[in-house]
Amino acid sequence: MSDLIRKTAAELAELMTSGQASSVEITQAHLDRIAAVDADVHAFLHIDTEGALAQAAAVDTRRAAGEELAPLAGVPLALKDVLTQEGIPTTAGSKILEGWKPPYDSTMVKRLKAAGIVILGKTNMDEFAMGSSTENSAYGTTHNPWDLGRIPGGSGGGSSAALAAYEAPLAIGTDTGGSIRQPGAFTGTVGVKPTYGGTSRYGLIALASSLDTPGPCARTTLDAALLHEAIAGYDPMDSTSIDQPVPAVVAAARNGDVAGLRVGVVKELGGEGYQPGVEARFHEAVELLTKLGAEVVEVSCPHFQYALPAYYLILPSEASSNLAKFDAMRYGLRVGDDGTNSAEKVMNLTREAGFGAEVKRRIMLGTHALSSGYYDAYYGQAQKVRTLIARDFENAYHQVDVLVSPATPTTAFAIGDRIDDPIAMYKNDLCTIPSNLAGNAAASFPCGLADEDNMPVGFHVMAPVLRDDLCYTVGAALESALAEQWGGVLMTKAPELEVTR
Repeated sequence: MSDLIRKTAAELAELMTSGQASSVEITQAHLDRIAAVDADVHAFLHIDTEGALAQAAAVDTRRAAGEELAPLAGVPLALKDVLTQEGIPTTAGSKILEGWKPPYDSTMVKRLKAAGIVILGKTNMDEFAMGSSTENSAYGTTHNPWDLGRIPGGSGGGSSAALAAYEAPLAIGTDTGGSIRQPGAFTGTVGVKPTYGGTSRYGLIALASSLDTPGPCARTTLDAALLHEAIAGYDPMDSTSIDQPVPAVVAAARNGDVAGLRVGVVKELGGEGYQPGVEARFHEAVELLTKLGAEVVEVSCPHFQYALPAYYLILPSEASSNLAKFDAMRYGLRVGDDGTNSAEKVMNLTREAGFGAEVKRRIMLGTHALSSGYYDAYYGQAQKVRTLIARDFENAYHQVDVLVSPATPTTAFAIGDRIDDPIAMYKNDLCTIPSNLAGNAAASFPCGLADEDNMPVGFHVMAPVLRDDLCYTVGAALESALAEQWGGVLMTKAPELEVTR
């Protein structure tokens, strides 16, 4: 295995700046790694070999000409297949979009290209980001590189698995209820959900428009911060974009000083239903922060217990509206258009064939919740609960600077274990959903391996709106302290994947 794929994004950038490696060499090393292991991992749905090498060559040419380049120029990245990239197949993990090639770049892709970041390809995901395990992808399940019999999380399991398998040093995910942070926890990588509106949704295939948030995924806190800085900022193409400066996330990731930082442990996010090994690693991480000078107290957020049911009314309601556009008339799959069927019949046949079971389930739930006579009882009530959760955060931040909890109640479970039990699957997001409902910044950082199964555990940090930098401060402090114990980041403890090709 090439040493290049083991490097962090920051290290790769330094190698290119110093002339010790080229972007083409680094990109080819990662493409070779994908060819060697992705048949087993299945992190990617589409690999743009020709395009990636062309992007890398262009960066090398600019660097040779003496141009001033962005910090991550020439570093490869894996892109979640829910963001449009001109001319590149974009499916959102669904058969209904099979073969669709967007005519435009999302703002996220435009910013990646402007930064000179090389896009390797599109990663696997639960269909339309509906799921917590990547088992709902219409194109097969992604496997966790720590244990190929286990799930990598979802919906962005492809992006996190690509990082853990050393197929890419950086990745982009989207987080609607935990789809960046939960896969990060399950794969021992860093996953950050920026403040809602801090990253653009333009060109993101929508699931729930008031919740969806693109964000960075990486193997280290600094790499995530560098990527965050490259993709964040105001976008006039997104009506929910915040016209404010990007928080100083890179400076925070380089500093990592938590002395005097007030840290609140959320009382409601722990206890019954949480795996003992997860809680043990979490409390050890809290003790580490205390030793580093943080002031730790317990904080109660009483309405967090209602976040899950509120979320599973709000999300399906918005999804049922957003997915109405997939009608077989404009783009994507079309079934039954043989001249004998009406437009309505073609629409019905296409949706029956193109949508998976979980998508159909959530469309039906959402349509019912929004129907006449039920709107106030279901969707309206859920929005009231959302307000109460936001107030819990507001009250908590009067007492502390950040809130912390386990990122997930358990470690990654076996493929197939929960696919037939939607309620058990939904509970994976107990800790992550409140931040989506409130719109504040949150992130998961590796904090060790559970005793029961030797699988990664995530430490969840929640910060106020536009204080994303506080997440990175805590993550950097924790990463540095744990690296002294482990001899490097958690990924150094991962088992080596057997090369199959």
